Amino acid sequence: MANILVAATFNPHKIREILFILPQLPFTIKPLSRFPGAGPAEEDGATLEQNAVKKAGAAARFTGLWALADDTGLEVDALGGRPGVNSARYAGKEASAGENNARLLSELGDLPPEKRLARFVTVIALVSPSGEIKISKGSLEGRIITGTRGVNGFGYDSIFQVGAGPRTLAEYTDEEKNSVSHRAAALKALLPELMRLFSAP
Repeated sequence: MANILVAATFNPHKIREILFILPQLPFTIKPLSRFPGAGPAEEDGATLEQNAVKKAGAAARFTGLWALADDTGLEVDALGGRPGVNSARYAGKEASAGENNARLLSELGDLPPEKRLARFVTVIALVSPSGEIKISKGSLEGRIITGTRGVNGFGYDSIFQVGAGPRTLAEYTDEEKNSVSHRAAALKALLPELMRLFSAP
């Protein structure tokens, strides 16, 4: 099989994380943006898994190559698991990360730390051109702080305090983040399957 794995994302932050977490592999990871005519799949699934499968499946069919895609959600206990699957567009379809953060912080108001428990959940789908599907998952527990801290990250990283603290995910270095993150856990869980697929004669 071709030694190219398509990363079905147009998000440069995700590409950087994937390449950092999965270095020195017997295959090349090629972003979907490098394939002329490719476009992002609409994320209209009811679950993270549905969105990941849809994105990876569309990329695999378009390129004729195995493709992986992830969908990540932030689940806040005090909000009944919201924003969840709608994390990327919590404040609106075209909302910025800052706007999403602001809505979330506004909804949590002045709740005390013990009422601000949350977790990041990542689901990764690996899909073949013929429709074979492999799924992996990863999560990271923490809590939502009352303001933003840190600059190294994206999305909700600057308001998500990892574990018992004291730092937010945006205050971690790339190396630190990629040793503990939800996406790293999901990618590492998928690594044996990737090695099997791309090491096969």
